[in-house]
Formats: sequence, structure tokens, C-alpha cells
Amino acid sequence: MSTLASKSSLSKILSISIPAALKNLLDMVQVIIDLLMVGSLGVASLAAVGLGLQFIMVLNAIMTIYIVGGNAVIARHIGSRRFHRANIAFFNLLLLALILSFLSLFIGYSGAEQFYLWMGTGAEVAGLGVEYFGTLSLGMPLIFLDALFFNALSAASKTTISLYIKIVSAILNVFLNYTLIFGHFGFEAMGVEGAAIATIISYGFNVMIYFLMVSKENCVLRFYAYFSLQSMKSIFKIGIPASVERLISVSSFMVFVMVITKYGTEALAGYQVGLRVEGIAFMPGFGFSIAAMALVGQSLGAKNATLANNEAITVTKIAAGFMGFIGIFLIAIPEYFCAYFTQDAKTIELASLYLRLVGISQVPLAVVFVLSGAFRGAGATRTTLKLNVGSLVFLRVLPALYVSTLTDDIFWIYLVMISETFIKGGLFWYVFSKGHWKSIKI
Repeated sequence: MSTLASKSSLSKILSISIPAALKNLLDMVQVIIDLLMVGSLGVASLAAVGLGLQFIMVLNAIMTIYIVGGNAVIARHIGSRRFHRANIAFFNLLLLALILSFLSLFIGYSGAEQFYLWMGTGAEVAGLGVEYFGTLSLGMPLIFLDALFFNALSAASKTTISLYIKIVSAILNVFLNYTLIFGHFGFEAMGVEGAAIATIISYGFNVMIYFLMVSKENCVLRFYAYFSLQSMKSIFKIGIPASVERLISVSSFMVFVMVITKYGTEALAGYQVGLRVEGIAFMPGFGFSIAAMALVGQSLGAKNATLANNEAITVTKIAAGFMGFIGIFLIAIPEYFCAYFTQDAKTIELASLYLRLVGISQVPLAVVFVLSGAFRGAGATRTTLKLNVGSLVFLRVLPALYVSTLTDDIFWIYLVMISETFIKGGLFWYVFSKGHWKSIKI
């Protein structure tokens, strides 16, 4: 019986995590394709679009309020079989996503040029930035709604449908890029503005399919038009600490990039290449984090803390195995992966150094990924805020700043980075084993 239960649990974990990981991988591939196609227009166009995507990362911190908060609330209600309350929460998340998206639309559209100038770009890049990011800002409601649907359905363990939708929309985006950026099939060449319009239409396709899906009688989630102050309080209680964590993490990441920049252009280029390869490598970790968030939230909703604990441990073991296996390749043949992004020998050498060290830390990174998801599913976002921010600031950024004053060898900066990952993994496991997260009320 235990073997059958174990196989069933494994099947459920993989059915949630693999589609979520592949969907996120497609998101990343779509961005890379956008940059490659826009890059043919010139360096200024590439810089404008690349910087615009960085602004989207900041907006992701705003989305985190309803993404993490909503995921935890919906998962709890589904676990307790209170589907009516889950649908009320779903509707309130829709209201919140729309309010935040229109605020982002206004700020992005009216302040696009100023954002680029603040970042120190020239007039040409700022002008192209207005064309790209100003236009993209008009699609913020669609971007925010797409994130809402994906994460709400993930809380209900339904990630496969999101993967199918993403496959079609990614193909649509490439076709529209080709049509609108370069001017084909009777359309005028629109450059970076065409890239923005293609992205908006692709998100519009996603949202349309999602709306059609939740309108069906047999859908696990449907909108129930009822404003609930209690739902909003629960969402903000969980979502705001997660959003603050995201904002501080992004800021800490930018400071760390500044440290890398001190070591020269080749070091910075190597770091960027390494990040791209690593980003693809840790997609399984993202998927398992989504699985842990959904499973823990549902189990706690069903008032089965023991099951929540066991599922989190099972997901952690599987994720560590997956990511540890990937780490072997990052250590053994990093040059092979780097060659897809650059042919510069020095850049490949420095990127390979980064990837070898990152490969060593894949197992503790898996622990952080999964247990972060488990804590968020339990509503323990204050815990992840303290652990992630404290670790980033005091174990990575500040030591890296200090070490950068002592040596010109970037190896030591990367050593600080992976040391922080190992220590953070241990801290997450220690806090998880204490079990305080099991008793959080949302």
C-alpha cells in the first residue's frame, strides 16, 4: 500500500512540476527569441528592449502580492473542499490584478522615457524605449491577468493546460514578431514597437483562452462575483511580505551585478552568459517550487499537516536529485553550453568558471527553491522574507562588496555566492524542521 501511495504521490508531484517548469522555460525562450530578432535592428534597439524587460522584473514584484497571496489562499480553500470560497478569492484576485495593472499601465506609459534616462541611456535608446516599453505598458492588464490565471490554476494543481496555452502563444509571438518587426504579409515594418504589439497580442490570446476555460461548468475554478474583505485581507497578509522580499531581492541582485562589473567587461559578459545557462538549468527547481506551494497549501487546507510535511520532503528529495544531476553537467562541460551564447574565448572561460561553481551548489539551491514554495503555500511569507533577504544582504552582497576590495580574482566573488547558497539551504531546512509553518492561519 505504501509503495502504491508513494507512486501516486510521485506522479502527482511530476504532473504539477514538469508542466510548470516547461511553461517557464518557454517564457525564457520567448524572451531570448525577442532579443535575437530585435537585435538585428541594431544595438540601440536591443538595449531598449533589454532594459524594458528589466523594468518588467520590477513589476513582477508588484504581481507577487496577488500571485503568492492568491496561490496560498486558493490552495487552502481547495484542500478543505471549500470551492465556493476559492471562487470568491479568485474573483477578488481578478479585481486586485486589474487595479494594480492599470496603475502600472499609467506609470509605465507616462514615465517610459524618464525611466530610460534615469538608467543613463542616450536619447536614441530612450526614444526607442518609449516606442517599446510605452507601447508594452498598454498591455499591462493582459500581462497581469495572464499571471493571475497561471498561478491560480497552479494552486489547484492544474499546470498542464497553462503549458499548452503557452506553446501556442509562443509560436504566435514568433510569427507576429516576424510580421510586425520587419514588415511582412502587407504590414509596415514597425521595429521595436512591433515587438511590443506582438507581445501584447500573445498575452491577449492567453487571457482569452483562460477566460473561455474558467467559464466552463466543469472547471475547478470559476469567478464568483462577490467582493470579500476577508479574502483581500488574507491575500495582502501573505502577498505583501512576498512582494517586499522580491523588491529587496531584485535590488540586491543589481548591487551584486555592480560588484561583478568592477572586474571588467569580459567578467560581466561571462556572468550574463552564465546566468542564461543557469536560468535554463534551474527550471526544474521552479516547477518543483510550484508543486510544493500547491501541495502544502492543499494539505494544510485539508487539516493534514503531516501530509503537508511529508509532501514537502518528497518534493525536496526529487528536486535535489534532478538539480544535482544537472549540476554534474554544469561542472563537467560548461564550455559546451556557453558556446551557444558567445564565441569569445575569455567570456566562455569566465562563464564556465561561474557555472562550475554553480553546479556544485545545485542541491542546496533545490532545497531553497522547494522549501520557499512550501513556506509560501503555508502562508509563511514572513519566514521566506527574513531568510532570503537576510541571507542575500548579509551573506552574499555585503561579503562580496568587501571581498571585491581585497582581490582582482572574480573566483572569490563566486565563492562567496555559492557559500551563501549552502548556508541558506541549511537555514531553510532548519526552519522547516521546526514546523512552525504548519500552524499559520490565513
